[in-house]
Amino acid sequence: MAIELGSWGVFVGIASSLLLLRYILNNVNWWLYECKLGAKQYSLPPGDLGWPLIGNMWSFLKAFKSTNPDSFTDSLVTRYGKTGIYKVLMFGKPSVIVTTPEGNKKVLTDDDKFETGWPRSTKELMGDRSFISITPEEHKRLRRLTAASINGDKALSVYVAFIEETVKSSLEKMTKMGEIEFVTEMRKLTFKFIMHIFFGAESDTIAAGLEKEYSILNHGLRAMAINIPGFAFHKALKARKNLLKIFQKVVDQRRAERREKTPKEKQGDMMDALIDVEDENGRKLGDEDIIDIMLMYMNAGHESSAHISMWATIYLQKHPEYLQKAKEEQEEILRRRPATQKGLVLEDVRKMEFLSKVIDETNRLVSFAPMVFRQTKSDVRINGYLIPKGWKVMAWYRTVHFDNEIYPNPREFNPYRWNIPRKLGEFLPFSAGSRLCPGQDLAKIEISIFLHHFVLNYKLEQKNPNCPISYLPHPRPMDKCLARIKRISSA
Repeated sequence: MAIELGSWGVFVGIASSLLLLRYILNNVNWWLYECKLGAKQYSLPPGDLGWPLIGNMWSFLKAFKSTNPDSFTDSLVTRYGKTGIYKVLMFGKPSVIVTTPEGNKKVLTDDDKFETGWPRSTKELMGDRSFISITPEEHKRLRRLTAASINGDKALSVYVAFIEETVKSSLEKMTKMGEIEFVTEMRKLTFKFIMHIFFGAESDTIAAGLEKEYSILNHGLRAMAINIPGFAFHKALKARKNLLKIFQKVVDQRRAERREKTPKEKQGDMMDALIDVEDENGRKLGDEDIIDIMLMYMNAGHESSAHISMWATIYLQKHPEYLQKAKEEQEEILRRRPATQKGLVLEDVRKMEFLSKVIDETNRLVSFAPMVFRQTKSDVRINGYLIPKGWKVMAWYRTVHFDNEIYPNPREFNPYRWNIPRKLGEFLPFSAGSRLCPGQDLAKIEISIFLHHFVLNYKLEQKNPNCPISYLPHPRPMDKCLARIKRISSA
């Protein structure tokens, strides 16, 4: 009997210890982040900060590694109601998720209350002089200095011819390759675009090394900043170092040509533009500015275009009525252009109204970047809840893009829903406000030119049309869209 009582005592002791440990783990984040707020803690949004360090990252990763990434935010709605704002702990920081158009509009456009708040991993990999790290004043200056090179009509008009010729040759090559990973080939194609824009004639000699490093870098951008061998962030840091070496070599060569006063004929690429540009006070960009700007632009400038081009192609193939409508529009553009015009021009691209709706609908459905990161500069109230100064804020685009009240039947691909103008905050593929993606026009031109030639002359035959989707780091079929590209026209 004494032995039994002793065993029971041990069991009770272990159980009590485990319960105490669970209580402590469940409340550490409250002690660290909420308790010190005093009475303000009672005005925080609903939610929980999870366990120490891990917070809500496991549930986030579990959802985005499943076939239903929206289960992460759905669980918040189920537990706390449809408040449109929830507290969490993500990427090691107390954070708030905002899931309404009005809330996202405020987060993205109120520069007096919010500043960029990207995770440490993203900031370290993109660099101290990239647009996501610098002050608002410096951001405005650098954006102004680089805008014409990436988004001005003159620059875009020059890029159209190269993009079109590259699309035509790449599509023809794909038809001869047999079974391909379509997303991989699209990434190669859009990488050629961005390489030419930045490096001109030198692009072919350095493209192979850059493409591999960018693929590794991209996997670390939203990973936890764990700098230990085997983790995505550690691999991405190595990729960044390799990219910097390549960029620095090109910058050194261009600067040497200027010092020797016997420069080669100017390339007319963005590298030249960044080296030569100066502000109203005569200040030029330093090497670190140029390299971090290039690294950021090049990463953003090919990944999203490649994936959206792939998905738009898939959606059109699955919806013959929309494919026919897109084809008729492109045929009409060809009929109306002058006989002396041999290829597309910028004006042609801007006449592709239905194709533009296809691209917008694809951007909505894919939601390439599901959220963007900000941080409060002072206490802020949204939907009646307090977000304390210094907390991270995530404008959660994906939930807005799939809101049934804004987009009826949101899982359905329907380009005609874009016949209705959208309010600011309802459609956010390129962010909004002063941090609106500067390359959005170029991206849409790249995708439009690709789709123009594809719908007129080719078709996609997927090996696994119902293949499950992987959502990290970006949405794509798990088989990388194994398919064959076949020509349907001799044009």
